[in-house]
Amino acid sequence: MGFILRVEGAETIELGMDNIQQVVYDTDTPNDSNARSTDVGATMRISGKIITATDGDNADDTKKLALWSLVPAEKSDCYRKVTLEVIAADQVVRKVYFPNAFVVDYTETYGDTEGVGTFSLYIKQKKDKTEHATIDGGYPA
Repeated sequence: MGFILRVEGAETIELGMDNIQQVVYDTDTPNDSNARSTDVGATMRISGKIITATDGDNADDTKKLALWSLVPAEKSDCYRKVTLEVIAADQVVRKVYFPNAFVVDYTETYGDTEGVGTFSLYIKQKKDKTEHATIDGGYPA
């Protein structure tokens, strides 16, 4: 199984199967509601490895994720189009699309035994645009 992440905005960010190790999608609703809430949100937590450039290869786009996390709310570029594909056995199991995603948290962890390091990206779809998020899947990759 593998993952492909594409973030489109002022620049394009792409991470692939070598980087991404885990993805958690979540539909977020209030836990204290006694009926189906109209307050629905959608989030994704994406984590994986930071890969360094070797033998003349380009570095991965994790640095671009870190820079996106620093874009202030006053700038329209803090919202970007995010597409995540979950691929297994040459099938797109899920394709999650957030047209107005923003970074809630971004973390990089470095250690002297884990290689270069790891990243963790927590994004949300803008709540007033949740109806524009889509989930597809079940077709050839």
